[in-house]
Amino acid sequence: MAQLSGQPVVILPEGTQRYVGRDAQRLNILAARIIAETVRTTLGPKGMDKMLVDSLGDVVVTNDGATILDRIDLQHPAAKMMVEVAKTQDKEAGDGTTTAVVIAGELLRKAEELLDQNIHPSIIVKGYTMAAEKAQEILEEIAIEVTPDDEGTLMKIAMTSITGKNAESHKELFARLAVEAVKQVAEKKDGKYVVDIDNIKIEKKAGESVEESELVRGVVIDKERVHPRMPTKVENAKIALINEALEVKKTETDAKINITSPDQLMSFLEQEEKMLKEMVDQIAATGANVLFVQKGIDDLAQHYLAKYGIMAVRRVKKSDMEKLAKATGAKIVTNVKDLTPEDLGYAELVEERKIAGESMIFVEGCKNPKAVTILIRGGTEHVIDEVERALEDAIKVVKDVMEDGYVLPAGGAGEIELSIRLDEYAKAVGGKEALAIEAFAEALKIIPKTLAENAGLDTVEMLVRVISEHKNRGKSIGIDVFEGEPADMLAKGIIEPLRVKKQAIKSASEAAIMILRIDDVIAAKISKPEGGQGGGMPGGMGGMGGMDMGMGM
Repeated sequence: MAQLSGQPVVILPEGTQRYVGRDAQRLNILAARIIAETVRTTLGPKGMDKMLVDSLGDVVVTNDGATILDRIDLQHPAAKMMVEVAKTQDKEAGDGTTTAVVIAGELLRKAEELLDQNIHPSIIVKGYTMAAEKAQEILEEIAIEVTPDDEGTLMKIAMTSITGKNAESHKELFARLAVEAVKQVAEKKDGKYVVDIDNIKIEKKAGESVEESELVRGVVIDKERVHPRMPTKVENAKIALINEALEVKKTETDAKINITSPDQLMSFLEQEEKMLKEMVDQIAATGANVLFVQKGIDDLAQHYLAKYGIMAVRRVKKSDMEKLAKATGAKIVTNVKDLTPEDLGYAELVEERKIAGESMIFVEGCKNPKAVTILIRGGTEHVIDEVERALEDAIKVVKDVMEDGYVLPAGGAGEIELSIRLDEYAKAVGGKEALAIEAFAEALKIIPKTLAENAGLDTVEMLVRVISEHKNRGKSIGIDVFEGEPADMLAKGIIEPLRVKKQAIKSASEAAIMILRIDDVIAAKISKPEGGQGGGMPGGMGGMGGMDMGMGM
């Protein structure tokens, strides 16, 4: 509101809140740091779990950074930007979500110290940009090349990713499942491997122990055969995939059929029956003995299929149909009339099995399946869900290494090396930007520091020792949280993909820079929800000068 010759001029509507300059920066940084602190305790092999309860009372127990931030109901805009960091990291690299968010939070904390020294945000932004670019170069320089055929290294990568999650007690089993699944679906294009992880299907069923989880070289479908007289087991299966309904087609136009005598009704029904029988005859003529249909199957068609001894499954999801095509080599046909013996796929065995009291169809023993299924078992739904998250991360990191072929020592070794090298770089750059580069280098130490803290070690002593050992013994020295000692991460087999670390630093620095550039927050009045707090900055920014992080999802 401005004053003009005694007349007030209303510019923003009533109830709008505005924070300018230092206030806006302080509040945004605080909100982002609270998010980083929330997930920080989950980092590393000794990280703790979070229990998230939504408004319906559904419970999720996890220490996966992306899942935690995705499930929390956030109101503050800067906090939402931190969630984007985790989402991007998850999409691009599959792992390292907590690392990215923790680094972003620490970069902002260090930036705040510089702002307090009256250093302009533009200078900090420039220094951070230079440091982030230099960090990418250093990471590429220190990365170690591996061949995609090196199964031992791929196993270590997967095990490092699983360590610290609920599946840790069976990490060898899940690492093996992840490596075998990725290697099976990997395809070579122009001398490089390409892995589409959509071709790895994960099916979950409670019951049995986690050890019973298995890799099926084919597809498992959560359906049952449509007719009890159909065989439950078909060996040397010839598989037809049809994405139309096995039903009598309705006419395209609105037409009325007047039937005046019982004879006409009988001939009408006989004609319908004949059409359905012809459809089934055409399928049987190709030699198919297993049928997957994306839509419905008429009761009469089911009867004829059972007579021919064909196992049929209906209402199969489109994604499952595509996986069946990739696994068995079958072609998806739109019209039954077009089905030929060449369109059929092959599997050694198609069988309906009861898993945890529910029927599932197993398509196994495909020749060279480019789609596979991992069946996860476990005592409770919560255990299975957390195992699935760990397995997805493991699959993604193995994919990263198969595609890129580069790894880094983990356990904080990469961050310590970056911190030491960026400090040297700052001295070479000079000027005020050097202060921001030094702050960036210092911020990276948050990862080894947090690893030590979450393991219950003395953080200051541990950090001093590990940096000293790192300088003396080489770039692969990190923190062994189990022994509580600095150790050679490569020798211990604690490694991670280059892509994970590069993406974490890229998304963390970009998010920090974006938040630092904001010097004015104009928040419209938010309509007051029933029984809630009204008005003001999202998240009650006025009230606590910070953020109301509703964990009530």
